[in-house]
Amino acid sequence: MARERMSILYDFSHRVKGLVIGTSNKSELLLGYGTIYGDVACAFNPIGNLYKTQVRLLAKELGVPQKILNKVPSADLWKGQSDEGELGLSYEAVDRFLYFLIDKKYSRRKLLKIGYKVSYIDKVTKLIQSNRFKRDLPVIAEILYNKIRK
Repeated sequence: MARERMSILYDFSHRVKGLVIGTSNKSELLLGYGTIYGDVACAFNPIGNLYKTQVRLLAKELGVPQKILNKVPSADLWKGQSDEGELGLSYEAVDRFLYFLIDKKYSRRKLLKIGYKVSYIDKVTKLIQSNRFKRDLPVIAEILYNKIRK
């Protein structure tokens, strides 16, 4: 569904000679909570370096209606779906952890020292590592032309 939705957005953007703006935030991108060529596809992403909690603060500052601010984060692909439910993590807690890990570059030892459990560190770092492919451009095969025989 996420890819179909993006396909429609790209088709529409072509018709109006526009660009698709990304809405994935740093939390979602790091944790892999997005569909490659679906909701993570875009021409540019103005909020891609903001954690989910920062996006909510920005939205509040910009006067986004309270009804939207209170909405449970969800891709809305099925009834009752929620980001935090699928991830098994709250954005408030994981954003704090990601800030220490990514932005402050805290070591595992330092994360343990400030109170994070081994299981939590392992869970989040595994998500980051296993979903890296969603943040990278596709690998392009290198063909060595001088090795090809006719």
